[in-house]
Parts: sequence; C-alpha cells; structure tokens
Amino acid sequence: MLTLLEQLDKGTQWRLTGGIHPPQMKDLSNGSPIGRLPLASEFLLPVPQVGDSAVLEVKVGDRVLKGQTLTRGLSAMYLAVHAPTSGIIRAIEQRPSNHPSALPVLTCVLEADGQDQAIDFDQQDIAALSREQVLSRIRQAGIAGLGGAMFPAHIKLNPASEIELLLINGVECEPYISADDRLMREHASEILDGIEIVHGLLNPKRVIIAIEDNKPEAIQAMQQALDSCHLPKGSIRITVIPTKYPSGGEKQLIQIITGQEVPSGAIPAQLGIVVHNVGTAFAIREAVCLGKPLIERVVTVTGGNIPKPGNYWVPLGTPIAHILEQSGFIPSGQDTVIIGGPMMGYTLPLIKVPLLKGSNCVLVPSASEISPPAEEKACIRCGECAQVCPASLLPQQLYWHSKAEEYDKASAYNLRDCIECGCCSYVCPSDIPLVEYYRIAKAAIKRSHEEKQLAEQAKQRFDARLKRLEAEKLAREAKAKAAADKRRAAMGSGEKDAVAEAMARIKAKKAAEASVAATTSPVEKAADTADSAVSQPKADKRKSDVAAAIARAKAKKAAAQGTVPAKEVADATTDNAAEGTTPGADKKAQVAAAIARAKAKRAAAASGQTETDTGKTQDPQASSTQATADEASQSVSDDSKQARIAAAVAKAKAKKAAAASESTPAADVDGGSAQGAENQVASQGEKQATSDDSKQARIAAAVARAKAKKAAAAEPVESPATYDNGVGSAQTAEVNQSSSQATKQAAGDDSKQARIAAAVAKAKAKKAAASKSAPATDVEGGAAQTAEVNQSSSQATKQAAGDDSKQARIAAAAAKAKAKKAAAASEQPQDNGAANTPVSAESRPPSESTTATEPTFPESTPPNDSKQARIARAVAKAKQKAKEKALSAQEKD
Repeated sequence: MLTLLEQLDKGTQWRLTGGIHPPQMKDLSNGSPIGRLPLASEFLLPVPQVGDSAVLEVKVGDRVLKGQTLTRGLSAMYLAVHAPTSGIIRAIEQRPSNHPSALPVLTCVLEADGQDQAIDFDQQDIAALSREQVLSRIRQAGIAGLGGAMFPAHIKLNPASEIELLLINGVECEPYISADDRLMREHASEILDGIEIVHGLLNPKRVIIAIEDNKPEAIQAMQQALDSCHLPKGSIRITVIPTKYPSGGEKQLIQIITGQEVPSGAIPAQLGIVVHNVGTAFAIREAVCLGKPLIERVVTVTGGNIPKPGNYWVPLGTPIAHILEQSGFIPSGQDTVIIGGPMMGYTLPLIKVPLLKGSNCVLVPSASEISPPAEEKACIRCGECAQVCPASLLPQQLYWHSKAEEYDKASAYNLRDCIECGCCSYVCPSDIPLVEYYRIAKAAIKRSHEEKQLAEQAKQRFDARLKRLEAEKLAREAKAKAAADKRRAAMGSGEKDAVAEAMARIKAKKAAEASVAATTSPVEKAADTADSAVSQPKADKRKSDVAAAIARAKAKKAAAQGTVPAKEVADATTDNAAEGTTPGADKKAQVAAAIARAKAKRAAAASGQTETDTGKTQDPQASSTQATADEASQSVSDDSKQARIAAAVAKAKAKKAAAASESTPAADVDGGSAQGAENQVASQGEKQATSDDSKQARIAAAVARAKAKKAAAAEPVESPATYDNGVGSAQTAEVNQSSSQATKQAAGDDSKQARIAAAVAKAKAKKAAASKSAPATDVEGGAAQTAEVNQSSSQATKQAAGDDSKQARIAAAAAKAKAKKAAAASEQPQDNGAANTPVSAESRPPSESTTATEPTFPESTPPNDSKQARIARAVAKAKQKAKEKALSAQEKD
C-alpha cells in the first residue's frame, strides 16, 4: 500500500463529496491586467481590536505616512493596522462596518493629502534573517489570510505540531472572482519566493500548489516560475484539480488532495497540513523581503452593472463607493452590491464602508444575472440540500432547529462545520435562504458562548477575590498575633510588677469602700437612761445620720429639763464623742455629732445656774452658743446634706436648752466646768472638721471657734475661789486654743487678705472704743450688745460659708474682729477686783497681748504637718503685728 507522500508524488486525487457546477462568469474580469484606481480623498480604517487587544498610537490631527503603524498590540490574535497613504487623521469615531448588519465599529478617518508619501521600508535579505525575525516581520506587517477567512498568518506559520504537507491554494472556485488568477499570471515568481519563505518556516516534506483546470494561463506561469525556484526538486509540485464548487475550501481541498477529512472541531495542523492562499504567499514575500506591510490587495470589480470590470490594486480602507465610482458604476437606487462572490458573498446595506483585508471581490450584478428575491416556501423534504453539502451535513435538520431557535440541537448536528458555501440554498426548490438561517444561528451560539465565558471569568474573579480577602484576613491576624507576642516578650518584670501593684491598689480601694459602707454610726445614748437603743448600721448613709441627730437631740432635751445631772450628761457625751471618733465612722457625721454633743454639755451646765446676775450673764453665753451652732451648722451644710440636717437639729435643741437655762439653778463651778468641757469638746470637733473637710468647712469652723472665744471672754466669774479652782484657767486655755486655731486658719490668707482683715479690725476697734462709755450694769444694754455681736457673727458666718473661698476668708477675718470688739465691750467693773477677771488679748497692751498670744501657737499646730504649722505661726505673728499697729493708730486718733 502506497504512503500518502507516494500518492502525492503520483498525483493521486480523491473525489469531493457534494458540490455543484454554477456558471463561472470569470471572463468579465480576467481578460485584462491588474490595474490601479486613483486614490480616494478619504480612507476608513476600522480598528475593532482597539480596547480589547490593541491600542491606538495616533490621535486626531496627527499626520501619518504610507505604511505607518496606527495600532499596537501584544495578543496572539492581534493584526496591525497601517496607513494606506499619507494624510491627516481627521476623526476617530464609530462608522458603519463592512458587514451585512452595517453595525458601527471604531474607525480612524484618514484624509489623504494626495502625496502618497511612504515611510522608509526596511528591506532585508531572507538569508540573513532568523526564523523568529521572519515571524516578527510577518506579524508586524499585519498579514491575514487573503482567501476570505482573514486568519492571522503568523499563527498558522508557527504551529505546535510537525507539518508534513504545505498546500498553496490557487483554486479560486467562486464564480466571477479572478483576483488570484491574474495574480498568478503576473506575479508567479514573487508567489514562489513567498512559498520558499513559508517552506523555511515550516520545513514540510511536500509542497503542493493546487490550481483548477479552468486557469491554464496561471498554471503555465506558475510552472515556469517553479522551474527556476530554489526549492529542492521533487519536494514541490503543481496539482491541477477539476473545476467544481466549492473545491477551493480548506477542508474540501485537503480531502481532494489527500483523501483525509478534518475532524469536527479540529484544524488541519493536527493532521500535519497547513493551507495558504497564493495572495497570502505574495504578501509574505512583500513583508519579509521588502518590509512592506499589508496595505493593499488585488480586488475583482465585476458584474453586469460595472462598465469597466477588472482586477485592481486597491488600498485597504478605500470606501466601496469610491471603487464603484472609479469603475464607472452609476447607482440607480435598485442595485445590489455584493462583497465576495455570488455563492458566499453578502449584500451591503450601505456602500460607504471600507474595503477589508478579506474583501477579494466587489460584485454588482445586473437584473438578468441575479433573480429577484423569491418568496420563501415550505420545505418539501426533497433532500437535495443534503446531497450537495460538501461537509456531509443534514441542512434540513439544521434549518428546522435554527428557525425554532433550538440552537443546542442545531449544534448537535454540527452546525459549526458548515462552511456557508451556499450549495444548499442554490439547489433548494422552495427558495429557502438556508445559509442565512445558519449564519443567524451561528451568531447566537457565538454570543451565548461569549456570555458563558464572561460569566466564568467573573466567577473566577469572584473566587480569586474571596481567596485574596481570606489571605488578607489571615495575614492581619498573624500580624496582630506577632505584635502581641512581641509586646509580651518586650514587657519587663518591672512593668508586670507595676501592673500587679495597680491591680492590688484597685482591689484594696474597693475593699476599703466596702468596709466603710458596712460600718454603722453609733447612736448617742440618752442621759437619763443607760439602756437607750443604739441604732443599727444602715446601708443608707443619710438615714444613719438622721437617726444619730435625733438621738443627740433627745439627749440635749433631757439635759435641758434637768432630769439628768450635768456631769453625767458631759460624761455620756464625752464617751459618745470618743465612740464617734472610731476609724469606721463617717467623718462628716462625726464632726456634726461632736458639735452637737458640745452644745448639749453647755446646755447642761447652764441649767445649774441661778436666776441672778449669773443668769443675766448667761444670755450672752446662750447667744454665743446659738451663734456657735449657727457657724457649725453652716460648716456642715457646705459639705453634705446629712451634716446640714444634723446641725439644724442641734441648733434647734441648743436654742431650747438656752431658754430652759433661765429657770434651772446650777452652781457656778459646775457651769465653769461645763463651759470648759464644752469648749474642749467643741475644739476637738472643730479640729477634726478642719483636718477632714473641705476648705470652706475649715473656714466656717474657724469662725465658730472665734465666736466661742468671744463668748468665753464675755462670761463673768463670781469669786476668786472659782478662778482659783481652775475654771478661769480652763476658760483661758480654751480661749487660747481657739485663738490659736483661728490664727492657723488665717495663716492661709495672702498679704492682700491680711490687709483687708486689718482694715476691718481697725473699724471695729473704733466702734468698740465708743461703746466703752455705756453703763456696765445696764442689763438691757448688754443684751442688746450681745444681740449685735450675735447678729454680726451670724452674718460673718453666712458669708464665710459661701462658695467663693476668697470671700469666705475675708468674712472670717471680719468675724474675728467683731468677736474681739465684743469681748472688749463686755468688760465691766467688778467688786472682786480686776486681777481675777480674764482679760482679752485685744484690751491688753501690745507687749502683754503678744506675750499672751504667742504661747498658743504650739498648741494649735497640727502634729502631722510641721511645715504647715511653721507657715501658720509665721503668718499669725505677722497678723498680730498688723493688729498692734492698728490699735496704736486708733489710740492716736
């Protein structure tokens, strides 16, 4: 059995399945040489790949030369577009396409300048070029299949499989078309040069040039050129095949020459065969040897309505209207213009469309050459279409499924293998345009396939996005974990200890707050009953303070009525004060309780006095007690609501006790003792308030102590014995203690406040000097004076309790001055002698006053704050000197 190559050498041919024999009609155009038409004034250069696989390299207004590249791309299917002549780019816009639908496509509009100035083409010797360089020059020239498919030539010249057979297609079986015929007649040697270049790229074992037997002149020209070519003898030959349509199809030609059929969906390269058109071989030679891109081609202009039919070299992008005009065509409005042949061509809806690389013929038939469109009739199932189909398909099945838009079933009948040759439509007795149905179905299937591809690409992008987001999330988590590990590793033991200590302090603070909340405030026992109930600890602090205040009020009331001895009341209140100073008790409540207990003691002492002059002198003491209660109440009011309630209750009870003291006799000694105890307890309560409360509370307490000092100085002593028993000493010590504490409070004032206090004291001293002339024995006058002192003290106390700390300090200083004035005015001549009467610091000479006052500073100095004590002593000394100067100035006046 002979091999394929042996059969090719013998010239064996196989019969084509199907096919028809339509009229050739080639004599209209193949009788004259290839001519040239005048250049058009405007060229239309479609750039459909721009935006997909290519980009424009020119813009509107640029001048381009003949052969200049207009686009640039990198994809495998990219076909370069070049300027067919020199001119200006006037527009880049959508223009109608050379297609049956005339859909718009992006187009560069080139206005020719008539100079036809070209670039310098790079001519090269083929022997000096490598295979890659040859392929690159073919690609850059934008060469496509000129037989009509317009498939990129550089792809077919670089197959993946080994090629054994190279077929050069010169059949040109389509009626009316004679472009390849005239090209082989006139440029046979150039075609063979192109075949040699392709042979060098593919290295096939055999090269077959196939030509139909209806082209004898072309066969003779090619044979003469073949004899003088440089290809090995025996590797190339010319094969003449019988004239039959469509023997020029790629798959049909392979079947005729080799007897092999290309499988459905496969390409000839898979069989080791490559097919090229003679026009493509000529363009390859122009590109590789001369460096000339594909900017023109041979076009057959023919038909009964063309006055000068023939073949012409026409630049690509020339409008079809210009070609017809230069051929002598006169449009009548009913003419049909067909691109391609009558079998496989298509009718143009517009003639202002460009010539493309695959446009080999412009046909304008007359009415006698083409029948008018016939009415489509029903299929009679004659089967003629199946007999003439060169692809061995079932056209009637394809027609039914395509018409019903059942494209999946049409694809099952191998619709894509249809070459759209038109044989089925040519023989159909029902005048059914079968090829038109197939084209529509193919377009729909292609569109559906593209949509599926886009959907698949979108899905892939979505999956890639999810993977990217997940990877970014993991990266962030890993980064955060690494940072945390780094911080933990960098953290030293000292930082860890500091954190632990801070946590421990927080826990200790919470525990202390819980213990304070859990402690209870003890309720004062009544003076007359030893088993009076003690209130239980309350969760609510306010309720606890109110209960304590009520209990203390009851004790005061009992003492005022005289049902309990004063000493017992003093002892009880002293014990309660000691209990109230426990660490667990509330500080503010303790202060209020201490003040209240001190007042209760004073009331008990006052109940033992007689209704004599002692009773008269008690009014100032009661008034002083009331003023002291007012000042203490105001101090507590600034700190908390609970303390204000307790102070208000204590104030009311103190008033009641003072009223009851006029009718209850008591001993002077007891009164003096109670007075001393009262002053001592009040001083302790005020000292605690000063250390624990706010600045405003300390100011109010200082004012209250000054009032107590005034009251103690105003109180008379009946006998020297009483003074010798220590009552006067106790009072004097208490006065000194209160004065030292008031002096400590005043130590916080600045120089400006000291000057204001001195001025106020000076004014009050003048008023006190004027009041010395009043009778000392006038009880009503003394009562009025005492009321004035109380009113002034109350006003100073209210002013000292304000929100403004500066005003509070000024008011406190004014109250001190008033207290000193009241003490000086209360001095009266005594029968017992002035030696036994306590003398205030204001009425003494400066030397005595200084001597009496200075020893009190150590007593008022807080033990826990030596620095503040030293500052207070220094400030007090300065103020004492200022007061002495003011008194001396007053005496001079």
